Amino acid sequence: MTKADIINNISAQTGLPKKDVSVTVEAFMEELRQSLINKENVYLRGFGSFIVKHRAQKTARNISKNTTIVIDAHDMPAFKPAKSFVEKMK
Repeated sequence: MTKADIINNISAQTGLPKKDVSVTVEAFMEELRQSLINKENVYLRGFGSFIVKHRAQKTARNISKNTTIVIDAHDMPAFKPAKSFVEKMK
């Protein structure tokens, strides 16, 4: 499913114009993105949590050159589904 499909489905279910739904979806995604960039977790009850996971510095191997490289510590966005959501998926 694409963002366009989501916008079309919401528009069909609510009767709102696609343009208004598109603006709302874009605003939601931008707010979510900015919250994660600011290292703030986003909790959506009944759906799940968008969280920021910290990855520690580690060493790895570059197999093609047979050298050791260092991967710096960094933050990664992650999604953790709610228990009720997981139960419905089963």
